[in-house]
Amino acid sequence: MSSNLSAIELLNLGNEGRKQPVLNEYWPYILGTFFGVGTGLFINFGTKRPLMSGIQKHIIGVVGFTSLFKYVTNKREEYLAEKDAVLRHYIQLHPEDFPVPERKKLGDVLEPWVPVR
Repeated sequence: MSSNLSAIELLNLGNEGRKQPVLNEYWPYILGTFFGVGTGLFINFGTKRPLMSGIQKHIIGVVGFTSLFKYVTNKREEYLAEKDAVLRHYIQLHPEDFPVPERKKLGDVLEPWVPVR
């Protein structure tokens, strides 16, 4: 990626070409299962019953927590998409606030090295 891209071009690139981790898609289901079964186990332990008794508690917990985590994930994605849209719109309205950065060589950025003896 070239460093001569304008701010709007950088924002439009987004996550294109970037491979998303597998857990990004499946984390609501994994956490929902973990917390749902864990809640059922905790309730049974607290009431001094066999841990896997009343399997409907575990199933309801898994469905409930998975739905909750999926809802939170969708709301987060909506929020981030709206935030990107607002930023993109602001950059389009005020391009003078976002000049294209000039290219610098690495030697211009680093300070000269002086050995201490």
